[in-house]
Amino acid sequence: MNTFTEGQFDIVVIGAGHAGCEAALAAARTGMKTAMLTLNLDSIAFMACNPSIGGTAKGHLVREIDALGGEMGINADETAMQFKMLNVGKGAAVQSLRCQSDKNAYHRRMKYVLEHTDNLRIVQGEAARILVEDGAVRGVETTYGGIFRCRAAILATGVYLNAQTITGDVIKDSGPNGFAPATELTADLVGLGFNVRRFKTGTPARVDFRTIDLEKCTVQAGQTDVYPFSFMHSAVPAGQTDCYLTYTNAATHRVILDNLDRSPLYNGAISGTGPRYCPSIETKVVRFADKERHQIFIEPEGADTLEAYIQGMSSSLPHDVQREMYRSVAGLEHCDIMRYAYAIEYDCIDTLDVYPTLEFKKVRGLYTAGQINGTSGYEEAAAQGLMAGLNASLKLRGMEPLVLGRDEAYIGVLIDDLVTKGTDEPYRMMTSRAEHRIELRQDNADFRLTEKGHACGLVTKERYARYLQRKADFERALEELRSPLPADVADDLLRGSGIAPAGRPLSPEDLIKRGADLSRICAATHVLQWADSSVKESAEIEIKYSGYLKKGREQIEKAKKLEDRLLPEDIDYSAIEGLRLEAREKLEKVKPRSLGQAGRIPGVNPADVAVLMIYMALNRPDRA
Repeated sequence: MNTFTEGQFDIVVIGAGHAGCEAALAAARTGMKTAMLTLNLDSIAFMACNPSIGGTAKGHLVREIDALGGEMGINADETAMQFKMLNVGKGAAVQSLRCQSDKNAYHRRMKYVLEHTDNLRIVQGEAARILVEDGAVRGVETTYGGIFRCRAAILATGVYLNAQTITGDVIKDSGPNGFAPATELTADLVGLGFNVRRFKTGTPARVDFRTIDLEKCTVQAGQTDVYPFSFMHSAVPAGQTDCYLTYTNAATHRVILDNLDRSPLYNGAISGTGPRYCPSIETKVVRFADKERHQIFIEPEGADTLEAYIQGMSSSLPHDVQREMYRSVAGLEHCDIMRYAYAIEYDCIDTLDVYPTLEFKKVRGLYTAGQINGTSGYEEAAAQGLMAGLNASLKLRGMEPLVLGRDEAYIGVLIDDLVTKGTDEPYRMMTSRAEHRIELRQDNADFRLTEKGHACGLVTKERYARYLQRKADFERALEELRSPLPADVADDLLRGSGIAPAGRPLSPEDLIKRGADLSRICAATHVLQWADSSVKESAEIEIKYSGYLKKGREQIEKAKKLEDRLLPEDIDYSAIEGLRLEAREKLEKVKPRSLGQAGRIPGVNPADVAVLMIYMALNRPDRA
C-alpha cells in the first residue's frame, strides 16, 4: 500500500469516545497541534450503554474533570434530561450527582465543541500502526496508508479493539451499536510490548416507549434543588423528564434459569472478564438466588427518540429468550424491543505497564486512556483522557507532569489503582476506594483542583475568575459564621433543632457543630443572605466535619512524606540487598514513582519499603 503524509502534529489521539474527546480537547486547548482519529464521526462521545453521566463516585470524577478545565460536566449540564443527587441520606462525602442525558444531544454538542476548537483536526479513519523511532513515538499510520507525523500519541480506543458482540450463539465482529471494530492495531501494540487481554461488558435492550404500561411502574422524578456538574453553571433546568422504576419477578427469573444453557456467559462462548459491579441480569439471578426481585429502571434515551433504556437488564441471551424475559416484567408485558441486548468482548492492556502520567513505559510519548486501560464507565474514561492529554502536552512543553495524589482527587485514586495494583476485571470507581473521602467531596472539587488546571494552561480566564470569586465567598462565609449571635437568638435556634439551649451567645459555627441546620440559621437571621447555595453548602460541610477533616489532613501530611520521596527511574531493584524476591519482581514491573506508591504495590510489605528507604539514604547524591 502506498503511504502519504496527512500532516505534522504535536499529538495524535486515537479514538473519539469520552476519553478521546477529553484528551484531544486538553491537548488542543493547551496549544498543541492535535489530530483526533475516529472510526466513525457519528460515534464521537457516543453513549453506547447507559445514557447518563455521574452516579456514585462517578459524579465526583465529573466535577473534578470540570474543575481542571474539562468538557464533560458542561456537556452533561447542557444536554441533561433529569438530575438527581444519590445517597442524600448519607454523609456529604458519598453523595453523588447523576443526570439522565439526551443521548443524541450529548453526541451532537460534543462533536460541535470539538469541531470548533482551535488546533484540532478530526479525521475519520482507523489507526493501524504506531510509528516508533529510537524508542519514541514519531507518527500514526492508518489502514489507508495515511501517516500523521507526531511527537506523542494517545490510545483511547474504548471497546473497539478486535471487538465482538455476542448474543446467544451469534457472534459478530462488531463494535457497540453496530459500529465497525478496530481490527488492525492490537497486533502492533503487542509488538510494541503491551500485554493484551480480553475484557467483556454488556448493555440491555432498548424498547419502544409507547409500548410500556407506565401505570404499573413507579415514577422517578428529577430534582431541581441540586447543583449542576459544571462550576460554570449556576443551576439545573427546572423542566425535567421522568424516569420509571419496576422490578423483575419469579417469572423473569424462571425464564432466565430455564435458558442458562443458551447463555454465552454460562456455556463458554464468552471468555472475557466482565464487570463485577455491573453484572448482567443472568449473573444477578444466579449469584443472588435468594432475591425475589431486582430493580429495573426505565430511562428515556432522548427528546428526539422513543427508545427507552432498560437499566438493570443487560443480557447476552438469544433474542427469543430476551423477548420472553423482558415481557415478564411488570409494565413491559407488551413492550416492543427496538434494539436487543448484547455482550461485547474487546482487547485491553495491563496498566502495570503504564506510568502514573499514563505514558507507556516502553515507548516514550505513547499514552493510554479509558477502556483500553481496563476501566468501565464514561466518567472513568473521560478523567483518564483529560490526564493523558494534559500530561502529553506538559511533556512536549517541557513542563513537570501532573500526577494527582490519592488525597487530592478521585482521579488520583483511579489512576494510582490502575498503575500500582492493576486490574483483573473492568475497573469501576467507587467512593470506598478512596481513603480520604471526606476531603474529596463533590462540592470542593474546584478548591482542590482548579489552581492545578490553571497552572497547566487548561483552565480559561473566565473559569479561573469564577473559582477565585467562589473561593473568596467561601472564606468570607466562614468568617461571618464565626461571629456570635445574641443568646436569645442562639437558644431559639437550638430549641428549634431539638437541642438544649446554651444560655449564652453562640456563633452560627458553634450552632452547626451542635447539630443546627445552616438553612434554619439563615432563615432566622441575616447570616449569609448574600451567599449562593453552593457557598453555603461548602461552608456548612467544612464546619460540620471540621474534626474529621483536621484528623484526615494530619494523616495526609504524614503520608506525603513518603509520596514526596521520589525513586530514581533507573533504579536496579535486583541489586538491592534485603528485598524479597517477590518485592523485587513487583517493583521492577511497576517502577513506582515514589516510596508511597511502592508501599501500595500488592506483594511489597513495610519491611521492603524500609529497605528502599535505607537504600535511598545510602545513595543520596550528596554522599557520592
